Amino acid sequence: MKIIRSPTTMAVWSERLVREGVKIGFVPTMGALHEGHRALIREARLRCDALVSSIFVNPAQFGPQEDLAKYPRPILQDRALCRKEGVDVCFEPTVEAMYPSGFQTMVTLPAITRRWEGEVRPHHFSGVATVVTKLFGIVRPKMAIFGQKDFQQSALVRQLVKDLNLGVEIVVHPTVREEDGLAMSSRNVYLTQDERKRAVMLYKSLRAGAEAIGRGVTDGKAIGSAMAQVVKKEPAITIDYLAVCDPTTLEPLSTVRGKAVLLGAVRLGPVRLIDNILVVAKQARRKF
Repeated sequence: MKIIRSPTTMAVWSERLVREGVKIGFVPTMGALHEGHRALIREARLRCDALVSSIFVNPAQFGPQEDLAKYPRPILQDRALCRKEGVDVCFEPTVEAMYPSGFQTMVTLPAITRRWEGEVRPHHFSGVATVVTKLFGIVRPKMAIFGQKDFQQSALVRQLVKDLNLGVEIVVHPTVREEDGLAMSSRNVYLTQDERKRAVMLYKSLRAGAEAIGRGVTDGKAIGSAMAQVVKKEPAITIDYLAVCDPTTLEPLSTVRGKAVLLGAVRLGPVRLIDNILVVAKQARRKF
């Protein structure tokens, strides 16, 4: 496995393979890799000829009061996982290389980011959109894989690729979970043993919403109430949002007909957890 730190060197490596007709797959990460990342890498490995994974803790997507300095950076462990899973290049650019002196361009998608994570973390998605655009330009992938856990992020990336005609196939891999249902996340390491036991309530709340839809409930407020009732059983958890949305636009749904996504974000101690579930409402029977 090659380790490349220079964006120019990375682009030269990729350009040579693209000219030879090699399909490059890409898994962008911020490191602190876990089994969820492993699943993304394995999926990408099956779909491409050459595989690049990036490890870059992107400062542009952290707000002033967020955990940039404390974000885990176990680079040797991350490299070992990438090497074991057959990654060809681990791209590890520095902050100075990605955002050199004089850098001023930022990419924004105002409609799809105005709610949910975009409202709670107003600086976040412009940083994500900017770094993804830069990484796609450097790595030149034919396809890239993102995790469903960050649902709004994956929706943003799909829209970004469509709007800018970037020509990258975006694959969204289902959320990888612990045995009790907690979505795997690099930030789970911040949870105490007691908080870890409580953290599963977010997933349980989403399941309650999905079960309500399965019973035929279509009213968005009623579904949201079913989710909130579960979380409120755990007083240590603070709700940022629990929402029933259109899976493409992420606009809230007053009535669920067909596909929907249940989004949730909560705070537990110093840790902020996000999760989601995709659902399909039962179609009402036609009367003839």
